[in-house]
Amino acid sequence: MIERDLSDKLESVAKSFPAVTVIGPRQSGKSTLCRAVFPKHAYANLEAPDVRSFALQDPRGFLAQYPNGAILDEVQRCPELPSYLQGLIDENPSPGRWVLTGSQNLILSESVSQSLAGRTAVLHLLPLARSEVRRFESYPSDLDEALLAGGYPRIFDRKLSPADWIGSYIGTYLERDVRPLTNGGDLVTFQRFVELCAGRTGQLLNLSALAADTGVSQPTVRAWLSVLETSFIVFRLPPLHANIRKRLVKMPKLHFYDTGLVCWLLGIRTADQLRTHPFRGAIFETWVASEILKHRTNRGERGGVFFYRDQHGTEADLVVESGNQRTLVEVKAGQTVSDDMLSAARRIRAALDDASCQAVVAYGGQARQARHDVLLLPWDEIDRESWVR
Repeated sequence: MIERDLSDKLESVAKSFPAVTVIGPRQSGKSTLCRAVFPKHAYANLEAPDVRSFALQDPRGFLAQYPNGAILDEVQRCPELPSYLQGLIDENPSPGRWVLTGSQNLILSESVSQSLAGRTAVLHLLPLARSEVRRFESYPSDLDEALLAGGYPRIFDRKLSPADWIGSYIGTYLERDVRPLTNGGDLVTFQRFVELCAGRTGQLLNLSALAADTGVSQPTVRAWLSVLETSFIVFRLPPLHANIRKRLVKMPKLHFYDTGLVCWLLGIRTADQLRTHPFRGAIFETWVASEILKHRTNRGERGGVFFYRDQHGTEADLVVESGNQRTLVEVKAGQTVSDDMLSAARRIRAALDDASCQAVVAYGGQARQARHDVLLLPWDEIDRESWVR
C-alpha cells in the first residue's frame, strides 16, 4: 500500500495528544494508514462480532488488555467505549497511546466530543487525492479515466474494475450503514434519492425540488442528506458572503467526495461514455472541489472552501480562503484555452472587489500558463498547487 498524505499530520498530532481519532468513509484506508504509522500498537477491529461483544459487555476488561494502548478500529460500533477510555487517558496521558478510527462521522463525533474533548485530535481521511493515486504502479493518466475511477484505494491496489467494485460498495453501504441510520426504511427509495443527488452534483442544493423528484417529504430529504454527509458520501459547499452590499445566493452547492461514485450512480461505466455525457462538466467541477478539499484536509485544515454567486449570475465555482490569501477557481472541463475562460475569472475577481485575490482556471488540458493576472492550471497539476497558505 502507498504512503498517504495524512501520514505526516497523523504522526505529528500523536506526539501531542494521548489519543488520535481518524474518521472517514468505509474503505478509505483508515485501518491500513493507522497500522502503517503505528506498527507497534496492538490492534482490535470492533467490526468482528466476538471483539465487539467483549467491548460492549465488559468495556473495562476489554480495554485492560491493552496497557500500552491500541488501535481501536471502527469504534462507532461501541459508542460507549470512549467514555471508559477517558478514565484510562486521565490516569496515563502519555501521547499517542490510543488510536481510534470510525466511518460514521456523526455517531463517532458525538461520542468522542462528549468523552474525549481535549484528549484526542480528530483527523479526516478521505478517498485518495490525485497525489496519492500517482503513487500506485498503475494509475489513470487520462482525465475521463481518472474521473471514472475515483479515489477508493482498493480499486488501485487490486487493479479492479471501478464499476464492479463501486457497485458492490454501494450495495454494502446501503445494507451496513444506511439501514441502521434510517431505522430500516425504504432502501429502494433511498437509492433513488442518492441517484438523484448524483445528478445534482456541482449544482445548488434545492431541497424542495429534490424532495418532489424523490417522492418524499422535505424533512425526509433533510434526514437522508444528513445520512450521506455522516458517511462521507457528499458534502455541502457553502456560499461566500464576502460583500454584504451585494445580493448573494444563500443555497449551498452539493458535491460528492468521489467522482467514481457519481459516475456509477449516473450509469456511466466507461471513459468513452463519460467523454460525451452531459454531466461531464459538473463531474469535473466536483472532482476539482474534492481534490482541493482533500489537499487541505490531509494537512489538518477544515473549512475555508466556498463558492460565489450573486443574483446577476456572476459565479466562481470555488473560492479558497487561507490566512489573508483568497484564491478564486473557475473550472472548465474543456482542453482548449479560450478567451472566455480568462474573462470569466477576471470578471469574478472584479465582483469580489479584491485586487490581491489570485484567479485560477482549472481546466481539462495539459498546458500550464501563468498569465499576468490569471493562472491556467491543467487538471493533472491540481495537487501540485498549495491550497494551504
